[in-house]
Amino acid sequence: MDASEIRKKFLDFQVKKGHKVIQPAPLVLEGDPTTLFTGSGMQPLLPYLLGKEHPEGKRLCDAQPSMRLQDIEDVGDPRHTTVFEMLGNWSLGDYFKREQIENFFEFLTQVVGLDPEKIYVTCFIGNEKYGIPKDTEAAKIWQEVFKKAGIEAKIAEIGSAAEGDKRGIKPGERIFFYDDHENWWSRGGGCESTPIGDPCGPDSEVFYDFGEDKQDIEKYGLAHPASDGARFMEIGNQVFMQYRRLPDGTFSELEKKNVDFGGGLERIAAAAIGSFDVFKISLMRPIIEKLEEISGKSYENNTDEMRVIADHIRGAYLLAAQGLVPSNKTQGYAMRRLVRRAILRALDLGISTNFLSEIVPIVASNYEDLPDSILTHRETALDVLQKEENAFRKTLNRGLKELGKISKNSKTLSGQDLFKLQDTYGFPLELSVEECYRQGIELTPEYKKEFDEALKEQRERSQTASKGMFKGGLEDHGEQTVKYHTATHLLLAALQKIISPDIVQRGSNTTSERTRFDFNCDHKLTPEEISAVESQVNEWISEDLPVVFDEYEKAYARDTLKAHGQFWDKYPDILKVYTIGIFDNPISREVCGGPHVEHTGVIGHFKIVKEESSAAGIRRIKAVLEN
Repeated sequence: MDASEIRKKFLDFQVKKGHKVIQPAPLVLEGDPTTLFTGSGMQPLLPYLLGKEHPEGKRLCDAQPSMRLQDIEDVGDPRHTTVFEMLGNWSLGDYFKREQIENFFEFLTQVVGLDPEKIYVTCFIGNEKYGIPKDTEAAKIWQEVFKKAGIEAKIAEIGSAAEGDKRGIKPGERIFFYDDHENWWSRGGGCESTPIGDPCGPDSEVFYDFGEDKQDIEKYGLAHPASDGARFMEIGNQVFMQYRRLPDGTFSELEKKNVDFGGGLERIAAAAIGSFDVFKISLMRPIIEKLEEISGKSYENNTDEMRVIADHIRGAYLLAAQGLVPSNKTQGYAMRRLVRRAILRALDLGISTNFLSEIVPIVASNYEDLPDSILTHRETALDVLQKEENAFRKTLNRGLKELGKISKNSKTLSGQDLFKLQDTYGFPLELSVEECYRQGIELTPEYKKEFDEALKEQRERSQTASKGMFKGGLEDHGEQTVKYHTATHLLLAALQKIISPDIVQRGSNTTSERTRFDFNCDHKLTPEEISAVESQVNEWISEDLPVVFDEYEKAYARDTLKAHGQFWDKYPDILKVYTIGIFDNPISREVCGGPHVEHTGVIGHFKIVKEESSAAGIRRIKAVLEN
């Protein structure tokens, strides 16, 4: 049974048990500033777990795409991924422990077909300080369930995971009690950290045993379910929300108790094929095989690189298919980081040319079953990712070349060196650090502090230099006027791209209510040309492009950076240049005193309201920004 079958079978199974299938939430939750991405199936359902009635009733289920970037550094081992699907079912004041435990065991053994002999479970050992008893109820139910399957399940009291590393497991043990660091759920963590007023409770985790030969005792200690070794892998967690924390810090039982279950689709699929490597399941293996074909290298000898690429491109595709674009802010930056890390690992495989056009369609086919309600931009996802790939490869080639030059002259790189790579060549700090680590290039102990100091110094220099310099036709420096100012730079770039590369600015006046822009042109713009220019500006705004500046010598700005300027003979020897977009392939680069927004996404919708003649051979555009 492959992953797509398991997803469908799970939902069908839950429907037979009286659940309603609800639509998954998008990876980016609107109106939730507390998290970058949806990290679990329960996250969108939190209001209902807190007491609000759900319109679909008390029994719900779904398959929720999720993303947790806190695991990004662990990707490369056999089981960690940043993107995954969480199979979930919920009881909102309806059934409780017995029905949940029995149903999940039935699904694993009778629907998926897992060997019950390889299933191990954990329960909560209790907390005397807060008067919360040991969850003997769940343990007793598990014993009965195993007995029906012909298995005598002995119980072991482990306590902490560290104790488990020393103790291991003994013959016949199948149910393990752990403390609240392992088997207690609240939004804050253990009992001590449970927020006042929140529902919370013990949980019972389910593990699959991949065999004693998978345990690295020297590295992780003796094997037990909560160990970090590869023998046991968690495939599901049943949270029994039966308590609420009171203002005095104690806990009381809830009148209406909830069940929140989440099971990792990828991990259940791995158990179904008997592999502790989740990258061998149907959602991953086709990507790996294509990478082997493109690179001419084997997965067995290049597991880290291929796992990172497969995981990261899956995540980037899901974000692009939901309408997100790479940028230098929040979720867009996380998306950009996924793409760039994947491209860096592709270079390690010897893939030096664009390859996303061959990988993304495979990823897309694996997610055909996900609803259009969350993947609203499937058709444009590949284009979005290819644009990022094209731009980053240009930045990457130049940045790697400069990194090589710097490292030849110095065995140890400083934060100032890394700042130069980012500031001049668009090579981000975290990628420089990763590349230095991979190449064995040493960094100074204080490189991060040195980098921050260099960044601060640059900002101070720029602010000082901009005082009284090039007011640039701005009525004032208010927020809305600044937005119009950046939009005017985008307008010039769009005119040069769509009408003629020979177009230059012949005058401008920007207020808080509109921008007026004069430019050389020998004809009246057609409605089609106006529409195309307007659309191009709005596309760049929606891409949330970074807007950065620095000071350069005039000759360097003009001849090397090819910055757009009107009065080169009148400019000072050191001048300020604003760049919009990727440094090596900018949308716009102009000599300008500023100020500008930090990223284009805040500008708003650009609308051309008039195009007319200003003088012989000069046209004038008036435009406004709409919310």
